[in-house]
Amino acid sequence: MRGDKGITFQPGAAGAAEHSESLPEWNLTHLYPAMDSEGYLKDLAALEPACRRFAEAYRGKIAEIAQRRDGAERLTEAIREYESIEDRLGRVISYAGLVYASDTTDPARGKFYGDAQEKITAASSELIFFQLELNRLDDDLFATLVLTRPLNQFAPWLEDIRKEKPYQLDDRIEQLFHEKSVSGRAAWNRLFDETIAALRFTIDGKELTLEPTLNFMQDRDEAKRRAAAEALTKTFRDNIRTFALITNTLAKDKEISDRWRGFEDVADSRHLANRVEREVVDALVEAVRAAYPRLSHRYYALKAKWFGKDQLEFWDRNAPLPTVEQRTIPWNEARDTVLDAYRGFAPEMAAIAKRFFDEGWIDAPVRPGKAPGAFAHPTVPSSHPYVLVNYQGKPRDVMTLAHELGHGVHQVLAAPNGALMAPTPLTLAETASVFGEMLTFRKVLSGTTDPRQKKALLAGKVEDMINTVVRQIAFYTFERKVHTARKEGELTADQLNDIWMSVQAESLGPSIRLGEGYEVYWSYIPHFIHSPFYVYAYAFGDCLVNSLYGVYQKADPKFVENYFALLKAGGTKHHSELLAPFGLDARDPAFWQIGLGMIEGMIAELEAMG
Repeated sequence: MRGDKGITFQPGAAGAAEHSESLPEWNLTHLYPAMDSEGYLKDLAALEPACRRFAEAYRGKIAEIAQRRDGAERLTEAIREYESIEDRLGRVISYAGLVYASDTTDPARGKFYGDAQEKITAASSELIFFQLELNRLDDDLFATLVLTRPLNQFAPWLEDIRKEKPYQLDDRIEQLFHEKSVSGRAAWNRLFDETIAALRFTIDGKELTLEPTLNFMQDRDEAKRRAAAEALTKTFRDNIRTFALITNTLAKDKEISDRWRGFEDVADSRHLANRVEREVVDALVEAVRAAYPRLSHRYYALKAKWFGKDQLEFWDRNAPLPTVEQRTIPWNEARDTVLDAYRGFAPEMAAIAKRFFDEGWIDAPVRPGKAPGAFAHPTVPSSHPYVLVNYQGKPRDVMTLAHELGHGVHQVLAAPNGALMAPTPLTLAETASVFGEMLTFRKVLSGTTDPRQKKALLAGKVEDMINTVVRQIAFYTFERKVHTARKEGELTADQLNDIWMSVQAESLGPSIRLGEGYEVYWSYIPHFIHSPFYVYAYAFGDCLVNSLYGVYQKADPKFVENYFALLKAGGTKHHSELLAPFGLDARDPAFWQIGLGMIEGMIAELEAMG
């Protein structure tokens, strides 16, 4: 999951026009043979009875079971059955979601996905009682049970869901929230996805989808970059009322849920989901915002000088350097580059990543209607992850491939924890992806001898890090302002535009001219829609990886072992416990300066190159 930057259907930077190489498409038959296959229909039909039988066996009985002499054994049996059902639910909805991502404009696929969502939601509503009743157990009894065999194997999950206890409502209200999600948040998410996929942008008389239009923003020709920016502005403006309505509705929906649950801050529900303390995130945000002048402001002033300008237009922000030729990188070369970089770190990591190429786990071409951007979907532990990229041979596309494969490797290594404990909090979910990207970048840089190419690579990496750290904290600031203001009433498109421009001016600095048209660029960023406040996880992950990489460079003999232990832990350990073997502590404000210092050092290196 990456880019400028989205979670599932996220805009990337690749276009379709100039890349004709045959690219791999994923093989979803690993999940089910087809949308109408007997296996899929059978599993879908079996879910509701399975959930109902579980409810009949355990609803209203958890407290009684827990107090029995064999309570730990009986609860373990219940959790195993619950986990098995969760795995089957996940398999069905993962398949439907991946089919839909393959072409979000196809009505048949949209209906298929929507129907699956409705049936999964209806079936899983029968399971809501289970975590609620577990959390209502007496604290002393709960503390004893989680230490008792065989239940102690699920202790991380039980202790994790216990953190939700203060914010849980009674069973009927929880069931109502759950069932209405399909006609509420999920429906507005789908409207956003389908609207984005259907947008067309006119450049030189040709109508393009979002991906190739964004690709022109990295073209060597300034006229093409400007034409793309103007096309984006026009289409976004034409649809701004729809995007404003979606944003307002989802912000209000979140405010209602947060108020009922008792969350104090607009981002507290995300912090809870991420299993990270608010003060840790606040320290990260404060450190990054304080570093804007030393990072983004400083770098863009340098880039403007390279272009012979006092200011760069906003469409020049990610432009290639003016004196460096940019070639198209073939898919096979990209694959080998990433695998070689992974192999240089640990052969086991390359072996896992290679399976994605060999076994049909990657979907690479740009297609009309295909979800834009890039993501790695873990599906379920009983299967394997899938990766979606929109590959067009740009250097950034190679890094995106390295990034998503990092996610994929992480998901494979965490899968043995099972459906309940494999998922990793977002603060650590970006670790393997950003680390894989860093390994690939260092591998490419070490093999580059041309000073101009080296400068271009270093500049590209700095820009990626600014996009990952500075931009994401600016996005987080935008979201905070929007959700806070929404509490006072609906926001007009102009108000949303004004908030966007203020946070962008602060983060990008005086060397980027945010001219007319840029004010609507908030509208296409799917993180704001799919996962409010997700974005700080990118900055968390990038700073964390910079610190980790510093430890790696010191040739710690146990680094690889400790790193694999971190990935294999999945969601079973808190970030403080996982970082301790590396001598790192995210709760220490000085921690963030390590990662920010690495970016600052690269900018200084570029300044020395002239």
